[in-house]
Amino acid sequence: LSFGRLAARARAYARWALDQGVQVGERVALVLPNRPEYVAAWLGITRVGGVAALVNTHLRGPALAHCLAAASPQQVIVDATLLDRLSSEVLAAVPGAAVWSHGDNDRGLPDLGRIIDATEGRSTSTPAHARIGDPALLIYTSGTTGLPKAAIVSHFRVMQWSYWFAGLADMQPDDRMYDCLPLYHSVGGVVAIGATLVAGGGVVIRDGFSASAFWKDIRRWECTTFQYIGELCRYLLHGSSPEQARGHRLRLACGNGLGADIYSAFRDRFAIPRILEFYAATEGTVSLFNVDGQPGSIGRVPP
Repeated sequence: LSFGRLAARARAYARWALDQGVQVGERVALVLPNRPEYVAAWLGITRVGGVAALVNTHLRGPALAHCLAAASPQQVIVDATLLDRLSSEVLAAVPGAAVWSHGDNDRGLPDLGRIIDATEGRSTSTPAHARIGDPALLIYTSGTTGLPKAAIVSHFRVMQWSYWFAGLADMQPDDRMYDCLPLYHSVGGVVAIGATLVAGGGVVIRDGFSASAFWKDIRRWECTTFQYIGELCRYLLHGSSPEQARGHRLRLACGNGLGADIYSAFRDRFAIPRILEFYAATEGTVSLFNVDGQPGSIGRVPP
């Protein structure tokens, strides 16, 4: 997608939201896999003041029902390949919500993809109703301690995260970000994409991490940066060789902390010029950055 096409696609989702009567502050649940369409969907919904609830696509049963109930959405958008997750018990958690399939389906649900295709072709404009302090997204915690909790992310925080990381990473128009992290989480879905797009760069989205495909993708798409979580680098360190990475154009890896046994070994083994390490939480109010690039720097008061 070009920037123009992404904007047009987002406007089509905004028009759809208005046509459904989505009001400022009303929730729309997204159960979609990693792909550019995902970004267009929440950009469009939030453009007119709706709140996009980014639901973990790996959840099933009671956990999925809990997350949908927590959002209390008026609309639920589900990829056709994930419709089997919406059992009668899960749907009972969102009584009265309209369910839309993204793609052909055999359950008689409207195909939102076709509707968006038709709306995009009409190039309709949409008014922006949201204010900067209004909620934009619901992003769920990992659920490692009990069921996932929905953290409210305002338009201000979306913009703050995007420009903050763009500045710290010195993102440029010729940068390409490799993003194989879940788009339903803040790092993969907002930080990696937002920081790149506000700088005019491009984002390569993969539907999930693959150690065997990682370096092939990095080279094929000439990526200059990638977003990681700590264990991703550990998997690469122990599962791939320097020869597989040879010829990459990476200048930066950015992510949530690295173990002391990983940081230097990963950087040196794959010739990564710079690692931008940070520690934060979606629902937190403080972020820590290792801006001087010293292993073990997070938690140390710099001079």
